[in-house]
Amino acid sequence: MKRMSRFAQTVGVVLCAVMVWIGQGGAVAAQRGVPETALAPAGTAQRAADAKVTTAGGDVLQRRVAHLRRGINVSDWFAQAGDPSGYTKEHFDSAITAHDLDLIQAMGFDHVRLSVDPRPMFHARQADQITPQDLAYLDAAVKMILDRGLAVDISIFADAEFKAKLASDDEFVEQFADFWRALARHYANLYAERVFFEILNEPGGRDRYRWYGVGAKLAGAIREAAPHHTIIATGAHWSDDDDLVFLEPLRDPNVIYSFHFYESHIFTHQGATWSSNYWHNLKGVPYPSTPENVLAAAAEVPDALHRLAVVRYGLDRWNAGRVDAEIRQVAAWAEHWGVPVICNEFGVYRKNAEPKDRVAWLTDVRTSLEKHGIGWAMWEYHGGFGVVTTENGQPLPDDATLRALGLPKRSYQSSDNERSGPN
Repeated sequence: MKRMSRFAQTVGVVLCAVMVWIGQGGAVAAQRGVPETALAPAGTAQRAADAKVTTAGGDVLQRRVAHLRRGINVSDWFAQAGDPSGYTKEHFDSAITAHDLDLIQAMGFDHVRLSVDPRPMFHARQADQITPQDLAYLDAAVKMILDRGLAVDISIFADAEFKAKLASDDEFVEQFADFWRALARHYANLYAERVFFEILNEPGGRDRYRWYGVGAKLAGAIREAAPHHTIIATGAHWSDDDDLVFLEPLRDPNVIYSFHFYESHIFTHQGATWSSNYWHNLKGVPYPSTPENVLAAAAEVPDALHRLAVVRYGLDRWNAGRVDAEIRQVAAWAEHWGVPVICNEFGVYRKNAEPKDRVAWLTDVRTSLEKHGIGWAMWEYHGGFGVVTTENGQPLPDDATLRALGLPKRSYQSSDNERSGPN
């Protein structure tokens, strides 16, 4: 009994030391707050609630997942500009505006997945030196999103060259960890309930084992800088469902896992001019698919190998049941490991898809995700996959797409009815 008593005393001392250390970390994070003119830090009560994630992890995490039920990707505001020199004041002021964010909130979305290209802020071999100037527009954007009651997933969207370095250069991984540590520290005082850190979008590379290690390294850097915020992690390559189910969860209880769903790409990416070359030949590929209804579309594909791929798409009979069978495997993986999962990309390229088939696919995917309790974020706000189209320079919600997403028709009038960007 004396041994047990001494053991208990030792454990108590260790736990006290750990709690003091955590408290000191929180104080350091508070000292490294964001500029008052851009972002207001969470109050004392909120920080205390955030801290409970260390002791009530499951309940807190589930509450946070509830902020990620119905989202939209904003893809070309802070990412996908091609040349980094394209990120100008004019671009930031016009690509997405206060009116767009009003519209996103009015359409019924609860969060924005904000794509962020790291290159303009990434200073080689001193990647932890992110300057206030680097962050000024991103700070303004995050504030605009939070001010509308939306949650924000800050998702790093790196280009192919950046990802290739991560796949082969250990020192570059260290630099990226430095970058994430600095970025997470900058936002560590914001509300952990509604601000999420996504390690990397579609990591690329086919070595799933390496990505597992790299992802763990980056998650550790984020956690060091932001002890209470929730991290979003994903599988390797294109973050598909099979990339996710390969993973074992990280040794961190405050992580949500994500996957992307575009199956079958033969339908969802018909007419696309990126990735697989033959996709640009695809037109009028139907959904649902049967062996008979794909034959006309297959006949338009000049290469025999790729024509066979379209035929096989028909033989696979992609329909609501086939979609659900795929998503059910993700739900089973999440249940097995006891972790939350979200689908933060799915959608159909508009160019060559029949509108009614696009709506049917979106309906079936969204319905299956919700059936299995999986939150989602559609790709994307505007653009080739968009939930809005453009008319006379103004964004126009597509009611058919909103119905497919289960979002009720609402009034889409902006509070100021102007497309004014951040100042």
